[in-house]
Amino acid sequence: MAFLTETLETPISVRFSIALTTLVTDVKNYRQYSKTVAELQKLSSRELDDLGLSRATINTAATKAVYGY
Repeated sequence: MAFLTETLETPISVRFSIALTTLVTDVKNYRQYSKTVAELQKLSSRELDDLGLSRATINTAATKAVYGY
């Protein structure tokens, strides 16, 4: 019931603003993730090994770098 009360009391303009801000942040993070993956994929296996990565761990490394998990 608390969620419903909070939602009804929050003006729609504020909720829209929060949603838009979240969307923009998510798009920026995804672009950074994609750029990170692309840059890591350009590296040779030797260069990746120097970084402690392999081709199989590129997505995981990019996720940790951008999203922190």
